[in-house]
Amino acid sequence: VQLVESGGGLVQPGGSLRLSCAASGFTFSGYIMSWYRQAPGKERELVATITQFGVSTNYADPVKGRFTISRDNAKNTLYLQMNSLKPEDTAVYYCYSGSGDWGQGTQVTVSS
Repeated sequence: VQLVESGGGLVQPGGSLRLSCAASGFTFSGYIMSWYRQAPGKERELVATITQFGVSTNYADPVKGRFTISRDNAKNTLYLQMNSLKPEDTAVYYCYSGSGDWGQGTQVTVSS
């Protein structure tokens, strides 16, 4: 199993980023997928979850209305569109599969 995140970087407050997670080694469409994040000195927290065919999504309260989770099962890829970014969104963002596997993370820094 391999989950490889990309798309992180430095962005100004109010900006946008789109994270991607390329999955391989398992039946991607068979699993609920999630994004987590971990800020310095804090515990890892759930950001968003999407069901196997994208019918249902759930978001943590701090990101509701700003972030959108999606997936493309044909490409075995999970996405997180992040808009109206705030400094408190600064964290390492991780892709997580319902198979119990984690990606290596991608750093998102929101700063002016």
